[in-house]
Amino acid sequence: MPSGIGASYRSLADDVYKSTTVAENKFSVIESVKKAFSFSSGGAARRSDPLLTRTDAQQATPEGGAANRDRKMPASASAEETALLGTMPSDSMDDIELRNIQLQFPQARTMSREDSQLHEERVETGRGSVVVAVQGNRSRPAILTYHDLGLNYVSGYQTFFNYIDMRALLENFCVYHVTAPGQEEGAPTLPEDFVYPTMDELSDQLSFVLSHFGLRSVIGFGVGAGANVLARYALAHPGKIEALCIINCVSTQAGWIEWGYQKLNTRHLRSKGMTQGVLDYLMWHHFGRGTEERNHDLVQVYRNYFERHVNPTNLALFIDSYIRRTDLNIVREMDPGRKNNTHTLSMPVINITGALSPHVDDTVTLNGRLDPTNSTWMKIQDCGMVLEEQPAKVSEAFRLFLQGQGYGKWLAANC
Repeated sequence: MPSGIGASYRSLADDVYKSTTVAENKFSVIESVKKAFSFSSGGAARRSDPLLTRTDAQQATPEGGAANRDRKMPASASAEETALLGTMPSDSMDDIELRNIQLQFPQARTMSREDSQLHEERVETGRGSVVVAVQGNRSRPAILTYHDLGLNYVSGYQTFFNYIDMRALLENFCVYHVTAPGQEEGAPTLPEDFVYPTMDELSDQLSFVLSHFGLRSVIGFGVGAGANVLARYALAHPGKIEALCIINCVSTQAGWIEWGYQKLNTRHLRSKGMTQGVLDYLMWHHFGRGTEERNHDLVQVYRNYFERHVNPTNLALFIDSYIRRTDLNIVREMDPGRKNNTHTLSMPVINITGALSPHVDDTVTLNGRLDPTNSTWMKIQDCGMVLEEQPAKVSEAFRLFLQGQGYGKWLAANC
């Protein structure tokens, strides 16, 4: 095939292709054929074609590239082209300029009672005095809380009760936070001759608290050691507790492993203060396993709190009292016709634990000793310290629990 005719066919193919892809240069088939025959004289005319020259210039120079960006979509464009071009960002986006950045840091987490803004009262009991912090309107139904080892009402409950769902809920309740002797923030070291109350005596102190504030009955809310204290009080005074929410509650006496670890901890707390071994045990007691991987910042907050804000001598006395606890001696009656509520907790109970908590088996044991008709066992996934790691789930469960006990009129405004 002669070179001139071959060039003409190639030029014809290029023109047909460009007539379907270049928007502003459209040629009919007849014009393309005429243009092909006009190029049959040689390849010099192809190089001098104004269309090809302009296109090459647009591709080779920045001005040509800018011209391509400024091209408008022709009116005869197909619907598919319109849809494709409509998804492209507008040219006005090129004018956006990032001038500055403002950094906003979240407020640092604190465990100071100065931030709690609660009214504290010291109540005298038969075995020393206890600090009670009142939160809410005292004319509302009462919720009484008791904290766990190493904590007090600020470090144990401040975050949970300030959670948005709980704050709305507690607009219709009054909370009385009871702190064990010597466990409040800034508490002085108890005298050497001070005999710390037993777990039963700690529960008896609650009668003085209810009498001091003129409370006929309360809703109990306890964690760990505090849950054990409230369970003892509920067994001794079933008419004083309308309902009971207990978290990581242990109903049996301490085993040999727990007794040995805690004895070593109390010895270190009295002689050396808050050692690394005691700190690690407290973190395990509250958070369980895998703590650092789950919530590093929360772990650091509690480590700092245990190291700097806990009186080690007073904590040693509280731990020693807890490991000397006796069994609750409750049993589930299997015969429905012979039920005796004095052998178990007669009030409604919600028994909560975290899936990663070291106390899961203890809560299962307690659940097996409760009446299944008025008790509920709940395990929350992906947490050990449920009030800190899963406050939304606990607050929802607690709200539904209160609704089931007839507090619907108090909760109607928040539902």
